[in-house]
Amino acid sequence: MMDSLFFWLSKLAWILIAPDSLLLLLIVSSCALLYLGKDRIAKPLLGLTCVLLVLIAFVPLHFSLLHPLETRFATNPPLPEQIDGIIVLSGAEDPFLSSQWGQVEVNPAAERLLAFMALARQYPRAKLVFTGGTGSLDKQEYKATDIARILFQQQGLDIDRVVFERESRNTYENALLTRQLIQPQEGQTWLLITTAWHMPRSVGIFCKQQWPVIPFPVDHVSTPSNLMPVRLLFAENLRGLNIAIKEWVGLFAYYVTGKTTALLPSGCGWSES
Repeated sequence: MMDSLFFWLSKLAWILIAPDSLLLLLIVSSCALLYLGKDRIAKPLLGLTCVLLVLIAFVPLHFSLLHPLETRFATNPPLPEQIDGIIVLSGAEDPFLSSQWGQVEVNPAAERLLAFMALARQYPRAKLVFTGGTGSLDKQEYKATDIARILFQQQGLDIDRVVFERESRNTYENALLTRQLIQPQEGQTWLLITTAWHMPRSVGIFCKQQWPVIPFPVDHVSTPSNLMPVRLLFAENLRGLNIAIKEWVGLFAYYVTGKTTALLPSGCGWSES
């Protein structure tokens, strides 16, 4: 019950505080105030809105916000000879669009699936786990798991090796339900694959579930050589800002609700406030 309440509240709250929602609110409020003749309030508000729009249009602010998360764990980490299991979090699949077109549709996070298949072949004895249903509020019948199953079959992966968890709606439930399903044993070595900026929160959640994992981050966004390139890409920059703010808000929300081990997790054996 509490998990469902958290899921619904987090989704509804994000609709209100997302950067694109706030920008829309600023624009509508400015226009309304101008129409009502409240120029003394409307003009500064409209000016602020214009400054924010120009800043977002030319500067990828999300690079600087996501880079600390993307570098929290090593990219292409050295891996042991023996891996007992490999977990990949859903998020690359578009189950609703796939149902509309009758074929597998993925998004820019497809590196998660590519890395999973590559590591599955590298470790042929490892147990494979795909976890994720849907995070949609109104399309719960369309599951990411179903699309992943088709994709893995099409790419020649033996899906008899894969355990599919299809009921989770967020990262917390990914870890919780997968642990209940797999029941990992102490001393086993498990690998976790997800998007690089999402890895700190994911690791913190798995650690909270007493399930140590080796992070294998993929799907990077920032460019380390230049975190503030000036470019006119408003839509892309706004989308990136939405992602960055959402992830930092998620880190805070998961920490204060006790779903992760630290505000900015770095592993399962540290001492952080």
